[in-house]
Amino acid sequence: MKTILYVQEGHLAFVALNRPDAMNAFNYDMLVELGETIDMIRINPEIRVVVFSGTGDRAFSVGADLKERKTLSDEQVRRNLLKIGEVFTAIEHLPQPTIAKMKGYAFGGGMELALACDFRIAADTSVMGLTETGLAIIPGAGGTQRLPRLIGESKAMELILTAKRMKADEALQYGVVTKVVPADQLNEETRAFADLMLANGPIALQQAKFAIKHGMNVDLQTGLAIERKAYEMTIPTEDRIEALNAFAEKRKPEFKGR
Repeated sequence: MKTILYVQEGHLAFVALNRPDAMNAFNYDMLVELGETIDMIRINPEIRVVVFSGTGDRAFSVGADLKERKTLSDEQVRRNLLKIGEVFTAIEHLPQPTIAKMKGYAFGGGMELALACDFRIAADTSVMGLTETGLAIIPGAGGTQRLPRLIGESKAMELILTAKRMKADEALQYGVVTKVVPADQLNEETRAFADLMLANGPIALQQAKFAIKHGMNVDLQTGLAIERKAYEMTIPTEDRIEALNAFAEKRKPEFKGR
């Protein structure tokens, strides 16, 4: 059975973790397959937005497969740790905007996958957290770095050191998720959110993401220089001219990603 399900609908890609019987926990085979999927998405010019989810109703993902982990040597645990960090970093560095569609549980590595995405839309019934300290380990796939950058050091310390499990509304209050929606509207609301981005110039989406991501951790003047370079990438595009023509002709632009 494939551990990753991939579907492309127009310019929107859907990536689903597919181990529902294990609440979509990550074993090594899943990490390898997910990495291969990300590599394919990165170079596909037709994909403009990516949605990550988990199959089944119980979980987005509960993180590392602890049944597998119990059978692994220390060297194999290090191998898995290296792989999950590598794959989640590849997700963070995708040029396309990414959305984590969260339903059910999202713990440990599952939460870290969501944090590697640009946006997190959660069902109102979901429960999430970086719970690793309760297992005598720490978040090892980016959680100690991405969460404080998202919500601030103090709040991140609180959530990680207490291994707090948050309901969706709490996660929204902390600033961990972008939006909380009724569970029966999760698919519809996620698609609507994606459509807001799909209506815009695809090269502009990627360059805006690039400027924000690369400008966040440098000084302002360096960030402004990054922004100018990213803007310059949009100047010679056909899409920019199409936008100007569409505005003059009072119609919706038809962007080609060129």
